[in-house]
Amino acid sequence: MDLPGKLRNHPTATRLLPFVIFVLLTAAQGKCGAASAYWFYLAKTLAGVGMIFAVRPLIAEMRWAFSWEAVAVGVGIFLLWVGVSGEWTTQSSLWGKLGFSHPPETFAAAWNPHEQFGHGSALAWLFIGVRILGSTFVVPPIEEVFYRSFLYRYIARHEFLTVPLNQFFLRSFLATTCIFGFAHNEWFAGIVCGAAYQWLVLRKNRLGDAMTAHAITNFLLGIWVVTRGAWQFW
Repeated sequence: MDLPGKLRNHPTATRLLPFVIFVLLTAAQGKCGAASAYWFYLAKTLAGVGMIFAVRPLIAEMRWAFSWEAVAVGVGIFLLWVGVSGEWTTQSSLWGKLGFSHPPETFAAAWNPHEQFGHGSALAWLFIGVRILGSTFVVPPIEEVFYRSFLYRYIARHEFLTVPLNQFFLRSFLATTCIFGFAHNEWFAGIVCGAAYQWLVLRKNRLGDAMTAHAITNFLLGIWVVTRGAWQFW
């Protein structure tokens, strides 16, 4: 199937479809037993790689870019993510505080391959490696294209390709930042994170710096999770 050819005249689909598939595979994690959470993560990572290669020629802004601002934001958001904690800063606690007896199922359990497959087992380290590599190189381009290339501009104007990446719209900024934030258990850090990545796009008029910052944050977070046993962040 010539996927790039079929999507060439559908700029919305090229930015939306990979994200939707990624989200659906995420939602399937753990639905077929506890171990399926890890196998589905592997599947969605491999699918993500394939989708990136399929749509990258069709999305001009899906290009990595390096700058000191990207490094600073990536490291800063990582420090915020692991440094901010409290009764209201995660959805698992927030909804309980607001009177909901059960937190969202997506955030109900930590992702710990050692606990599932045996400490130090080959499978455990395989899934740890897949998680770090996937969150570093696959998640950033898929999410940044969806949130900051498509959603931010689409909220501003449905003909989103006519909206420059560096044009500020308050409604788009607030909506995209909040949606991104509440897509994560650490909603407070997620909102600050979304605002920082969007600032990078606005400042640089390109997506690549936000992709790099996102990758740095996720990589450092992955190393922190594994070395500190802070599995709640996964």
